[in-house]
Amino acid sequence: MYQEHAQRILDLLNKNPKRGVITAAEAAQALSVLEHEVAETRLHPETDVEHDVHTHEQEEGETKEHAQAQRVGFAARAYPLLEMLRTAKAENENIIWGI
Repeated sequence: MYQEHAQRILDLLNKNPKRGVITAAEAAQALSVLEHEVAETRLHPETDVEHDVHTHEQEEGETKEHAQAQRVGFAARAYPLLEMLRTAKAENENIIWGI
């Protein structure tokens, strides 16, 4: 995942995208926060579209409409971390990155 996309997810968890840890003890709260945000973006997809288009690096000659068509929503971006958090919680393990 590119840093600009991870930034939004990790900002919600008050974590640094370059280096950090989500402890097993934090996993349940992190799951709750991300699941809530996924639900919110599904209720208000236009906000999610604007955020993703804004962070999408447009190629030379690419229109905003094309960028919208190529977008990946928050739920899809958060899915791998949600699965890791569920596993970390179940197995009482930490999630570590950038180390």
